[in-house]
Amino acid sequence: MKTLIKNGTLITAFDTFQSDILIEDETIARIGLNLTIDSDQLIDASGKLILPGGVDPHVHLDLPMFGTVSSDDHYTGHKAAAFGGTTTAMDFVVLEKEDFQHSVDLWMRKAEKAAIDYSFHMNLTQFNEKIAKEIPSLMKMGIQTLKVFTAYNGRLRIDDGSIFKALQIAKGNGMLVMAHCENGDVIDTLVGQALAAGHTSPEWHALTRPAWGAVESTLRMAAMAEQADSPVYIVHMNAGGEVDMLKYARERGVQLMGETCPQYLFFTVEHLRRSDGSKWICSPPMRTEKDNARLWEGLSDGILQTIGTDHCPFYFDGTRPIVYEGSEIAIPGKELGRDDFTKIPNGLPGIQDRLPVLWTQGVATGKISANQFVELTSTNPAKIFGLYPRKGSLLVGADADLVIWDPQKIVKYGVAQSHQRTDYNLYEGWELKGYPEKVFLRGKMIVDGDQWLGKSGDGKFLKRSEGEVL
Repeated sequence: MKTLIKNGTLITAFDTFQSDILIEDETIARIGLNLTIDSDQLIDASGKLILPGGVDPHVHLDLPMFGTVSSDDHYTGHKAAAFGGTTTAMDFVVLEKEDFQHSVDLWMRKAEKAAIDYSFHMNLTQFNEKIAKEIPSLMKMGIQTLKVFTAYNGRLRIDDGSIFKALQIAKGNGMLVMAHCENGDVIDTLVGQALAAGHTSPEWHALTRPAWGAVESTLRMAAMAEQADSPVYIVHMNAGGEVDMLKYARERGVQLMGETCPQYLFFTVEHLRRSDGSKWICSPPMRTEKDNARLWEGLSDGILQTIGTDHCPFYFDGTRPIVYEGSEIAIPGKELGRDDFTKIPNGLPGIQDRLPVLWTQGVATGKISANQFVELTSTNPAKIFGLYPRKGSLLVGADADLVIWDPQKIVKYGVAQSHQRTDYNLYEGWELKGYPEKVFLRGKMIVDGDQWLGKSGDGKFLKRSEGEVL
């Protein structure tokens, strides 16, 4: 099968240029001007941009939490990703008590319905000698990342000594440690005090998780990274002070990298004070407009390396079904914490929203260039997580994961345009300019305007090798 895309403008992390592009079967076969080749499919991309498919390094699909489960699974979440221009997503495996292989096998079964290509990170939420010896086995499974937490005491957190040992093991095996940075001890103290004082509304989710805890924990992880001579990737950076710590550490040669998410660029604690404030509950929480601004500076100045989503959606009101692909479905959601903020499932939809919202608010406003947009949302994640140049590039031999992007298309966005399986959208009513027109996964067109051409099982598991430290 040959597809020839003519007259497009290719946007990569490094360059912008006019070119045709030939897809043969699953890969990019040729790139050049005025290609004249017999093809099975000819597409005129005049006036359009051609981007590499987005790579989302941080999603949570079919994740159990607080007696319910995140409402997107590996089909619905992947379908939504594709409509937003993302063709690769990386999920997190929950570490079960048995062992790594058992845990990965469970997640592989969940992902049999995958609609785009995918990979996994491993949550390292337990640590002992047996686990330490088994960590290198993850590389044979194609998983090169471990996620640790400095919060969620008694559930997900391991102590700093164990984190440091994990860093040493990662260093010796070409692996990367990712870190969720908050101060779990301070959070537990403040939550107890808030509940004792009768503070149960959503804003207290943010007020009991202070930004200084994220800042301090980020610097602590930087110190451990330097002492172990092992790289660390900080997930979902949300506070301006974290950008400062990232800059400080990198200027001193520490192998520290940072990711932020769209929600931390646009929303604040004030959104949690609304009558529907639970829609904005995620961990870490929203901060202030000053934090929003510093995170944008971190992106435009090249301090931050990636933009993920931390996509982990829940219904706002799971007692009322929505219609998804012709069937009614209801999943318990944020109403579970109606009277207690500690019982509100933590997480937001975002996997479809990421690219269109960032193009409108970032590229169109001049905060970041089109090349930075590709770098932050596709190329850098592919490089850091051992997928480049197969993913995140427009190079001959790379997977033909392409997005034909219409920079002039205007969309009045919201839940009606979203394929995320939940009952609300954070960007309801926003006018977006610039939107995916066609999306290809390994040469197969899976989105054509409003039409879904993909299917459950289209996605492939991507075995990853050692990535780059950027």
